[in-house]
Amino acid sequence: MDIITQAFPAFLLVLCRISAFFIVAPIFSTRTFPKSMKIGLSFFVSLIVFMTIGFDTNVTADATYILAIIREIFAGLLIGYVAYIFFAIVQTAGGLMDLQMGLAMANIIDPITGVTAPMMGNLKFMLMSLVFLSLNGHHYLLAAIMDSYEWLPLDNKLFEIYYGGNVTEFLTRTFADTFLLALQISAPIVVTMFLTDVGLALLARTAPQYNVFVIGIPVKILVGLAMLVLLLPGFSALFQMLFDHMFEAIEKLFVVFRSSS
Repeated sequence: MDIITQAFPAFLLVLCRISAFFIVAPIFSTRTFPKSMKIGLSFFVSLIVFMTIGFDTNVTADATYILAIIREIFAGLLIGYVAYIFFAIVQTAGGLMDLQMGLAMANIIDPITGVTAPMMGNLKFMLMSLVFLSLNGHHYLLAAIMDSYEWLPLDNKLFEIYYGGNVTEFLTRTFADTFLLALQISAPIVVTMFLTDVGLALLARTAPQYNVFVIGIPVKILVGLAMLVLLLPGFSALFQMLFDHMFEAIEKLFVVFRSSS
């Protein structure tokens, strides 16, 4: 009983970090992932991690224990957020594509996230999720959160790391990089739509009898869908490149933790 009393505070800290990670992390945070499985997976992963590193750290349930719980929740949310923003790249790219193709008003409810999403972004998000699962990316995410204790142990100084500004600088740079990737992904269709607009403008000048406002929208949609069909075979390699960037960003985050502590 004394051993359980001494070990429970450390196990609770491990459970807080891993549960917070599953709340935000891609695939695990979706509405289609059952809540009972989230709870059970969080518990068993926390138990595995605790049996590995939990007994090496002496955690006392004193007045600072509440701050330790908040610190571990922040750590799990931060790691999960860094992974999730790379999945949000395709949503942003899809929004830019829909805006140029004339589908911006046709947003739909995404059954995975439960929020409105652009049509092209929702299509790419589902394809990206399938490729991610086929490559066993969820295994690498689990390995990442379990390896985080080597870089950020239970007795960490995460609030001091936040105060140093390195985490904020990393998040700002990563967000800028992901937005640039979204622009690059949407560039082929955006440029094609721009050239289509130029062609329609020339048609309006040379043949005023054509109502460009009537034929312009279906023409842009057809051209955009044709470009999308041409780009579909390259999506697998594109998603693998995004996954490489995602795991590199998580590794850089761990390096920030280690260098700042």
